[in-house]
Amino acid sequence: MKWRFITALMSVTLLVLLVQDIPLGFYLQQVEHERIITSLERDAFILAGRSEQALETATTSDDAELIQATKDYRDAGGSRVVIVNSAGTAVVISDDDQADLGTSYMNRPEIVEALSGSISTGHRFSSTLNQELLYVAVPILSGTEVLGAVRLTYPDYIVSNTVNEQLGLLSLVAVIALLLAAIVGYIVSGSITRRIRLLQSATEELAAGDLRSRADESSGTSELRSLAASFNDMATRLELLITQQRTFAADASHQLRTPLTALRLRLERAHDLVEINPAGAAERLVAAEAEADRLSNLIEGLLLLSRTEASDAPREIVDLAALARGRVEQWQALAAETNVVIGYEGPMTLNVVAVPNAVEQIVDNYIDNALAVSPADSVIVVQVQVAGSEAVLHVMDQGPGLSPEECIRAFDRFWRAQSDKNGSGLGLAIVAQLARASGGKAELVPRAAGGLDASATFDIARN
Repeated sequence: MKWRFITALMSVTLLVLLVQDIPLGFYLQQVEHERIITSLERDAFILAGRSEQALETATTSDDAELIQATKDYRDAGGSRVVIVNSAGTAVVISDDDQADLGTSYMNRPEIVEALSGSISTGHRFSSTLNQELLYVAVPILSGTEVLGAVRLTYPDYIVSNTVNEQLGLLSLVAVIALLLAAIVGYIVSGSITRRIRLLQSATEELAAGDLRSRADESSGTSELRSLAASFNDMATRLELLITQQRTFAADASHQLRTPLTALRLRLERAHDLVEINPAGAAERLVAAEAEADRLSNLIEGLLLLSRTEASDAPREIVDLAALARGRVEQWQALAAETNVVIGYEGPMTLNVVAVPNAVEQIVDNYIDNALAVSPADSVIVVQVQVAGSEAVLHVMDQGPGLSPEECIRAFDRFWRAQSDKNGSGLGLAIVAQLARASGGKAELVPRAAGGLDASATFDIARN
């Protein structure tokens, strides 16, 4: 990934440099060409002005001064100067070798054009010098009369060398930009890949069984921090599920061992007595059936608790008041058999948010536990109240109650009060899990007048 990122960044940088520098190179060449032409035109007119008097008077002193001026100009700028009279004959040449002095230049198109009164510029190949030249030819005027012409020539390779030097600087800048892109790409990709490797390491540690392995959420880009946070949420959830699974397996194996051992002993004893004491064998079989029922109830409770803990069912809107009234009606017949009265207090309707079937199971567990400890002629009150943004379900009995410490421990798995001989110790653990899954909590509080107040909170649904 690192090298792919660096290559991609350098490719984009190179593409940008090419798109920018190629047109810029042509532009520089054009600008340099126009700059030299403009400079040559200016200098040609200056020399033309100085040549005017010499061509008018034709004195030796003027020619000497003009020749020296053209040589100084040649030495300063590298241009060759030729000054012709109106007949096209060279009268001043900047060359050290004056062999061309007096030569006719009427075969040069630029000279002809300048003698006609026009300015001539351009470039052409000189067969004499065997090189490409830039030239400027301007007329020497005295009023409207053309006295002659001045031609300046400039080697074209000097323009190319100047442009090449500038292009060399651009190439150096381009190379530096590519190197900087590579360095930035290496640093950025290294930072990204380092965070990814750390996340990969945390993943491998988690896969190897280290449930405490977590990714670093405090550094890196926002996307990597978000990914690390998601990984940590997953790891936390996985750790919780595995811990619950291990706890479940440990609790199940511990709790199932006792009834299984008792069942086996009773069956073995019944087998020993079946011939010599049939009545005793039958009694042992009845006891074995009771142990089998207890084992069945325990297994059902464990399976229900396991499904409840593993469930990620979405919450839904339910009518807490209507469900509570319905469960009270269902339990009234059984309560009447033990002379216990069950009543409902609260609104007729109150919508809350809960997981499916949570309210019914919580109410049934609370009422079942209350009936198991309620004396005859006592009252069980199922009450629904509003407390701020929450709804609270109460199931209040008049039984022996529990101490504050026992109220806290009552939600532990397999914990049973001393007076509870038949329960599995899983009912309240299921209640607590259902309440948590619904976004609330379950609680037991001793009542001042005796008995317990078993409650569960739910978020009130927003319309």
